This record gives sequence, C-alpha cells and structure tokens, in this order.
Amino acid sequence: MYSQYMFNTLAINPAYAGSRDILSTTALMRSQWVGVEGAPQTKTLSFDTPLRNKKVGMGVQLFNDEVGITSLSGGFVSYAYRIFSEKSTFAFGLQAGASHFKADFNSVQLQENGIDYAFLSNIDQVLLNFGAGIYYNTDRFYIGASAPHLLNNTLNNNKVVVTNGLVARQYLHLFIASGYVINLDDDFKLKPSFLFKGVKGAPLQLDLNTNLWIKNVFSVGVQYRTNADIGALVEAQVTPQIRFGYSYDRSVTKLANFNSGSHEIMLRYEFSFEKDKVLSPRYF
Repeated sequence: MYSQYMFNTLAINPAYAGSRDILSTTALMRSQWVGVEGAPQTKTLSFDTPLRNKKVGMGVQLFNDEVGITSLSGGFVSYAYRIFSEKSTFAFGLQAGASHFKADFNSVQLQENGIDYAFLSNIDQVLLNFGAGIYYNTDRFYIGASAPHLLNNTLNNNKVVVTNGLVARQYLHLFIASGYVINLDDDFKLKPSFLFKGVKGAPLQLDLNTNLWIKNVFSVGVQYRTNADIGALVEAQVTPQIRFGYSYDRSVTKLANFNSGSHEIMLRYEFSFEKDKVLSPRYF
C-alpha cells in the first residue's frame, strides 16, 4: 500500500526504470493504522538509471513489509527497454528477484492448554518471483500497467496442516496508474492522477489524487481511496536534486475508531554529475 505511488512508481512497475533520465534514488517509509498492534509497516529503497543512450533503464528495489507476526523482505532487479518518438516514450519492463517470508506462529497466544496444528510450526522460506509492466509518458502525461509478482507462491512451508483445501499463497496483483499535468498559469499546475488495484480475493480499489504545484517548488494534494481512506499530501522540491513528500491517510470505515491514521514519508535524491547541468523539474 502506497499513498505516494506517483513518487514510488518503480515499486509497482518495472517499466518505469530510467524514465527520469538521470540516476535517481527514492526512499519511502509507511506506518499504517497507527495505534493498532501489528499494523502494517512498509519500507522501500529504490535506485534506477538510464543506460545506452537512454534506450535502456535499470533499477534495483529493496523492500521490507511487516504485518502482525509475518514479515517479507527482499529485492528485485528491473530492466526496461525504451522506445522514443518525437514527444513521448514507451517502455517494456521486466523484473526478477527474491524475498524472505517469515511467520512466527509460535508467538501467538492460544487458549490455555489449547493445541492448534496451524500454529505448531513457524514459516521461514525464500520465494522467487518475476514481474512485468508497460509504461508510456510525455512531459505532462503518463500511463502504465503492471503485474509486479507473476508467481502465486505458497506460504505454508508444506508443514502446516491444510484444511478444506485452503492454502496460504501470494496472488498476482494488477496495477494501472495514470496522471496528467494541467497548466493553470505560469505559477500553478494541477496534477490529477489515479491508481487502480486488483487482486483475487479482495475488492477492486481505486486511488484518486489531485495535487496543486506552486512555482514548481511546493505541492499540496488530496486523495480518496475507495471504501477505505481519505488523505492529504504535501511535497517540496527542497533543492534541484532533493524532493521530500509526506502523506496522511484517515480511514472512512469503522476502523477509524481504532487507529489515529496512517503516515508516509518519501525522500528522493537525483544525481547530477555535470557541474553546469541544471535539472529541469519532472512531474512523474
């Protein structure tokens, strides 16, 4: 789950690699449903750069997710092949990597003298996976579709007793993201965007965002996540190379009675190795 998906696109689409036309690194940390024990905690760190006259993009993504007694950490390497036209770029992307999944079932407190075979054995295993995506962009518009994990890995170590044919596993996620920049005048630009998410076993979900950029330096925005949250976002271009972002989400369901909201911090740094080169503002 990312509220600032538009600043962390490599995490959901490998075809984004190299699209900023400069070596870039992005760190993101999310603390969800603050006040709920075992609530999701997410950290990502990504690097991407163009290569071979910008026709190829390469990226590396590291991540760590913790939810309750489970954790998932690992990394992916992304490759994007980019096709240029006069005012746009179209890219195909692939990624491959591995993750380490752990579930500490022995730490779960059962009823006194209770025995539950599902909690007798911890899970500790390495999962391999692959992903793919496409990405199209101009200076003011982008759209992409991706499936970051194509393999439905099982999560039970083949040791947990399976009842009624139910097996814990990963499922393919589909993401579709798009955004556009509208020039209001020389100082103000409006940037609407959306992220569609689909996965087996869960309702389809849509994130709708609108950000107002002021003098290409500061941005404020709002977000609505269907049947889940409303949120606020701020972003600042601190220097030509450093960008900072923060978002706050508040549940619109009964879950709001049990937590104080979700916080997310993003920090991006773009490397410029030419002393006289001026980094032009990038919106995506």
